[in-house]
Amino acid sequence: MSGRQPGYAKLLAIGELEKRVEQAVSRLEDCTLCPRACRVNRLKDEKGFCKTGRNALISSFGPHFGEEAPLVGKHGSGTIFFTYCNLLCVFCQNFDISHQGEGQQVSPEQLAWIMEELAGQQCPNINFVTPSHVVPQILEALLIAAKRGLNLPLVYNSGGYDSVETLKLLDGVFDIYMPDFKFWESSVAEKACSAPDYPQRAREALMEMHCQVGDLVLDENSLAYKGLLLRHLVMPNKLAGTDKIFEFVAQKISRQTYLNVMPQYRPLGCHDRMPGIDRAITDREFEEALMSARKHGLNRLDERRRTFLASF
Repeated sequence: MSGRQPGYAKLLAIGELEKRVEQAVSRLEDCTLCPRACRVNRLKDEKGFCKTGRNALISSFGPHFGEEAPLVGKHGSGTIFFTYCNLLCVFCQNFDISHQGEGQQVSPEQLAWIMEELAGQQCPNINFVTPSHVVPQILEALLIAAKRGLNLPLVYNSGGYDSVETLKLLDGVFDIYMPDFKFWESSVAEKACSAPDYPQRAREALMEMHCQVGDLVLDENSLAYKGLLLRHLVMPNKLAGTDKIFEFVAQKISRQTYLNVMPQYRPLGCHDRMPGIDRAITDREFEEALMSARKHGLNRLDERRRTFLASF
């Protein structure tokens, strides 16, 4: 990383990282970590919407070469896939992990070891996938790994349903935020994931994330070391509200936002519970999404393109 120090290393040096761990863990007692605000006592292993008690669960980890180009490099983004989710979209592409709970519990020590293992494989970052419901557990493990010399930027790879209060605990801890902005309309979010407040929460979260880290910045090897990277999954029949989302990003976040317009929607999971999502998107729908981004001045687009497109 060209000698650049991740934010958490600085917090560790002044004793602030330990304080953040204590603050985060204390919130498990009456859990309001995410907008669901289940208020269960996860310190006693009670489980709310995310079905996760005191310890985090992970389904897999390893170098991932399918992530955005600024995260991958030569050795792959060091991804850790957490089990369960605080959103549970009916069409989830990882249904077995998010809904069915495929994975196993890990202690803070075990999670720290995984982070160190990925660093040992020369991954350029540690990429936490679906972290919103396990922020305290991540911080506990990070404290252990940082004390032992972990020195890689961290990626917060979420569905966008995040609490600003929780994100403030991560200010200076995470160098890269990579949320998705899934839906613009509350009625769609209610049908897709029983979260009618998702659009408002996602807007608030994006603004807080960008305030903390700014636009995505790359090093001399074209690898990201700080900033916001936004994902948006194009849905059939314009259900995601793509144009409104891009307008918001351009006007309220930044026209320099690095954006991945994702075309890989497939009718998986329990898609039959929601009308209008029983097919993949078409060429035309994807091209319209790209044109919308450019119309609003969002030109930092991830270069990957879909390899298969449904017919019109």
